[in-house]
Amino acid sequence: MSISTPNHRHKARTPTRLLRVERGRAFSRSDQLATEEPLEIRLQSGLGESRTLAVTMRTPGHDFELAAGFLFAEGVVASRSEIRRIAYCTDPGEPQQYNIVNIELASDTLPSLAPLERHFYTTSACGVCGKAGLENLRLRYEPLEPGFKVSSQMLVELPGLLSQHQALFQRTGGLHAAALFDQFGKLLALREDVGRHNALDKLLGWAFLENRLPLCEHIVLVSGRASYELAQKTLAAGIPILAAISAPSSLAVELASQFNLTLVGFLRGAFNVYCGAERIALDPPAQT
Repeated sequence: MSISTPNHRHKARTPTRLLRVERGRAFSRSDQLATEEPLEIRLQSGLGESRTLAVTMRTPGHDFELAAGFLFAEGVVASRSEIRRIAYCTDPGEPQQYNIVNIELASDTLPSLAPLERHFYTTSACGVCGKAGLENLRLRYEPLEPGFKVSSQMLVELPGLLSQHQALFQRTGGLHAAALFDQFGKLLALREDVGRHNALDKLLGWAFLENRLPLCEHIVLVSGRASYELAQKTLAAGIPILAAISAPSSLAVELASQFNLTLVGFLRGAFNVYCGAERIALDPPAQT
């Protein structure tokens, strides 16, 4: 598989001027905003047939990982060998050329997308519209194996590591993050984006392109809430533990329960375990 990256890169941060008001007084100052631009993902067959698969609002950067992670998480591709080439659209007549990613498949025909029951339109806020139901997921995935246990004390240390490595968030204050840790709490990769789904797709795309999937002995931590879509993407990657700094949704809890996914919410010193508590080893109480 070839990956073609032109020299041109959109910036993940956009400078701005603003008026800061403190104690009734106004001050002019400069600031940095998280850049938000559309990304169109186009799917191409080996014979040149093309189809727009998705349009998402994202923060520029790691676009190829985002596209590959989206295709993998949605079941369009299962292995790296199914992708022949990933490249930006560099047609001079295309005004959005660096906001379009072309993914050429090794197959001469495009796969059938009808079973996914999706319109393949995404936004940075809501994820994929027309999400497939739990019944469809049962046709694609088996419940996760029990696997390993992690220390509860190690879990509470992960948000601090996430925060330390959120470089763009520290500059803009406006980005979600998804981070991958091994079972011992070592940070392996982190991706940021204005969309929480995009951040996780970028992270899974990195693992996909690095031939690291499935991630059966890993933990994923997301900076916001745990939605159904994030739980589904975690399941697709074979990751047994999904932790969120905020709350899970009811459908995320239902998915986790049915597929034996450990789901942790409100990871802020203490935490809630909604499903899969058997993977978490409680630490002995401190001696007094």
